[in-house]
Amino acid sequence: MEVMSLIYNLPYHIKNLKLRADIIGSLRIFFAEHGYLEVETPVRIPAPAPEANIDAIESEDRFLHTSPELCMKRLLAAGYPRIFQICRCFRKNERGSRHIPEFTMLEWYRADSDYSDMMDETEALIKAVALHSGYGNRITYQGKTVDLGKPWTRMTVAEAFDKYASVPVEKALSDGRFDETMAEIEPALGQNAPLFLYDYPASCGALAKLKTGDNSVAERFELYISGLELCNGFTELTDPKEQRARFEKELAFRKKAGKKAYPMPEKFLEALSSMPDASGNALGLDRLVMLFADAGNIDAVVAFTPEEL
Repeated sequence: MEVMSLIYNLPYHIKNLKLRADIIGSLRIFFAEHGYLEVETPVRIPAPAPEANIDAIESEDRFLHTSPELCMKRLLAAGYPRIFQICRCFRKNERGSRHIPEFTMLEWYRADSDYSDMMDETEALIKAVALHSGYGNRITYQGKTVDLGKPWTRMTVAEAFDKYASVPVEKALSDGRFDETMAEIEPALGQNAPLFLYDYPASCGALAKLKTGDNSVAERFELYISGLELCNGFTELTDPKEQRARFEKELAFRKKAGKKAYPMPEKFLEALSSMPDASGNALGLDRLVMLFADAGNIDAVVAFTPEEL
C-alpha cells in the first residue's frame, strides 16, 4: 500500500485538514442547535464491549476504547437525554484505504427515540454539514455525483441481498459469508442518492434491540453514500439480561477463534436497567471528511498515518 507523505501534494493535504476542521465545527453547531450536550468519556476502560469481530488494544491493565458507547450509555442511564462526543477510538489490526487503527468517531445518543428517528436526524445532520461547508445539495465522490436533496432511500438488508447479491441473506448467513457478501454489494449502495440499509439479521446487532414483531432482525442501520459506509446506528437494547446473554455469546465466539477474552462490563450492565428507550449512532468522522474531500484513501484526510510516526 502506498503511504501518503507529509510533503507529498502538500496543498491538497492542507485543504483537506482545513475542511476537516470546518466539518467538526459544523457538527458542533448542529448538535448545539438540537439540544445536545457535548461530553468526554475515558479512553482507557477496564472492559470493552465483547464483540467477536472487533479487537481492542491493551493499555497496561486496561483497554483503549473501540468506541465510547458503553460510557455514553451509562450517562444516558444517569439522566442525560441528548449527548454527543467526538473522540479518538482504537481497533487492532484495522488498516486499509478506509480503515486506520486510530481513528476519529462521532457518536451521539438520544433518549425517547428509535432507529427511524435516528435515520431522520442523520440525514438532517449531513445535509447541514454540506450546507455549512458550501456544497449545497450536490457532492461528487470518486467521479459520481450524489444528490443530497433527493429523497434518501431506505432499503432492508434482505432487499439489498435480493437485488445485488448472488445469494439471499439467509444463505449468506448459513454459509458464514455474510460480511464477505456485504463487501461485494456495498459499491452499489448509495449511488445517485444516499441509502439507509436497515433491519440487519439479529446475529449482526450485538447491542441493538430486536425488531418488534420480527425477532429475526435487529433495529440497526448503516448509511451508504456513493458506496462508502459512513455510520452504524440502532435502537438501543435496554434489557440487561438479554445484553449479558449476547455478550456471553460474543465471548464464546472470541474464545473459539483463539482471541483474547475480555472481562464482562459489569458496571455498564448494571446501569442498563436504568437506561431509557433510546437510539444511537456512531459515524466515522474520517470517512465523512473523505466524502466531502472526494478522497479515495483515508490517508488523505488525517494529519499523520501510523507509518509516518
